[in-house]
Amino acid sequence: MPADAAAPDAGDAEPAVDPDAGLDPPAGPRSVVVHLFEWRWDAIADECEAVLGPAGYRAVQVSPPQEYGLIDGNPWWERYQPVSYRLAGRSGDGAAFDDMVRRCRAAGVDILVDAVINHMAFAPGLGVDGTRFERYRYPGLYDDSHFHNCRRGIENWADRGEIQTCELATLPDLATGQPYVRAQLAAYLQDLLDRGVAGFRVDAAKHMAAADLEAIFGALDGARYVFQEVVDTHDAEVVTAEEYFGVGRVTEFRYGLELTRVFTEGQLAWLDQFGEAWGMVPSDRAVVFIDNHDTQRGHGVGDPITHRRRALYRVANVFMLAWPYGDPKVMSSYAIRDGDHGPPRDAQGQTTAAPPGDDCGDGWICEHRWPAIRAMVRFRNTTDGMPVQRWWSNGNDQIAFARGDRGYVVINREEDPTITRFFDTGLPPGRYCDVLAADCAAPIVVNADGWAEITIGPLDAVALHVDAPAR
Repeated sequence: MPADAAAPDAGDAEPAVDPDAGLDPPAGPRSVVVHLFEWRWDAIADECEAVLGPAGYRAVQVSPPQEYGLIDGNPWWERYQPVSYRLAGRSGDGAAFDDMVRRCRAAGVDILVDAVINHMAFAPGLGVDGTRFERYRYPGLYDDSHFHNCRRGIENWADRGEIQTCELATLPDLATGQPYVRAQLAAYLQDLLDRGVAGFRVDAAKHMAAADLEAIFGALDGARYVFQEVVDTHDAEVVTAEEYFGVGRVTEFRYGLELTRVFTEGQLAWLDQFGEAWGMVPSDRAVVFIDNHDTQRGHGVGDPITHRRRALYRVANVFMLAWPYGDPKVMSSYAIRDGDHGPPRDAQGQTTAAPPGDDCGDGWICEHRWPAIRAMVRFRNTTDGMPVQRWWSNGNDQIAFARGDRGYVVINREEDPTITRFFDTGLPPGRYCDVLAADCAAPIVVNADGWAEITIGPLDAVALHVDAPAR
């Protein structure tokens, strides 16, 4: 194990199994996005063909592809310091980017770009593609007149003007209300769409007026999927997620906060109405996740469950992917020593590719390859559009529910008891594989009335669906 790799919890090892073996990629709707954080373009192309397409993932969120300013130590946030909109950086150049888009699309997987359009690089220096720049002056692109006049950090988070015109973490704040600035940003985004990109994650969207984003995205040609980073976690927020619905979906940070609270200190029995009834945005406006690249480093809100608590993280992801609220985003990480730590590198300082295998290694975590998570991507595709029915709980941390007559899930969050009981699955009669098990050596039999006897151990889950019959 590399020195910087995080060791999994003892006893958390997951059975090695390929849930896609012998199965064609699902043909139905897909909604699961995976964030391959800091991956190289050529490695993402390989992953689309070998893993993501067969598993049924809808899209990959990729790291910002534009040229950025070089920072000592090459931290991860270096990528969020734009100096030009040329495609260059440690993930690869424009040709590699185009090849990734082409190969992933051929595998049935879309590319979503993390678009950094709120600001530019904070310190004078040299860009990764050779651009020399100064603060507020980026050759051939922007000069001092193209930035807001509030040249300091945000001090009053109850003031909309400061949030959207002052500087986030000292980053020069673009005057996105100016026609010239809007045109430059739209040209960058349009170039990406013309290259075949399917959409965008808009970084720091909350720090731009919704009207500015509507104007920028309204100038683009072509269909796109857009979701915006808007941190809106309490009633006192002066900039709210709802303001941004005119552009696309929003990141529902309350989802990860509340799911972490329930799985760590609450009761799973509370989850029977999880989503809008908990004050979250409408499901068709939400992108949801348990953790993301910011929150797992303590740079966002809350203290989420992450891969460091593997067994708990596994069952939390089972719930997220089984529960029909929002579009789920799976995090794929690398091991970190501190909040600035950049991606794994070789002796020459080049970002490495994640090796094959469910757990990757060499510093890469690859949660998206974990057998349970891959299996639940297929479960979600199979049960798309089906309602939650036949909810059951023991009043504490054991729950079960059906997704119409196409899928059934049982989750045991409790750490001691094993459940053995009959469950009303609602599935058609037959023999089913538990897609979370290492194999299908012990099929689960659903009788003519839709009931099945299921045994489930502590901190574990069982998932059945109609596209995984026992053969």
